[in-house]
Amino acid sequence: MNTATISPIVLLFLSNIFMTFAWYGHLKSLKDSAIWVAVFISWGIAFFEYALQVPANRIGINHYTLPQLKIIQEVITMVVFAGFSVLYMKQSLKLDYLWAGLCLLGAVYFIFRSP
Repeated sequence: MNTATISPIVLLFLSNIFMTFAWYGHLKSLKDSAIWVAVFISWGIAFFEYALQVPANRIGINHYTLPQLKIIQEVITMVVFAGFSVLYMKQSLKLDYLWAGLCLLGAVYFIFRSP
């Protein structure tokens, strides 16, 4: 793999960190704030998500098919979400998450196996 094939993955990973905080971070950090405050702060965070996600997909489409980009994004989302859940939200991991992860690996296999 070269830089051109790795850079969309790195950008999607960073984008998903912002996305996860925009979608779920307010449940912990802004739970006592008015909903409109949480919405506007989440929108502000989401700006950075899109600032990374759009270039990731623009670069990625030159090296991956659209379904491959989507599966890459979904796997990254689940990895980032698992870390966020455990480290930030202090949720415990369950064995079912491992099985779900294995299903995602199956999706990766099937989407990348044919030319």
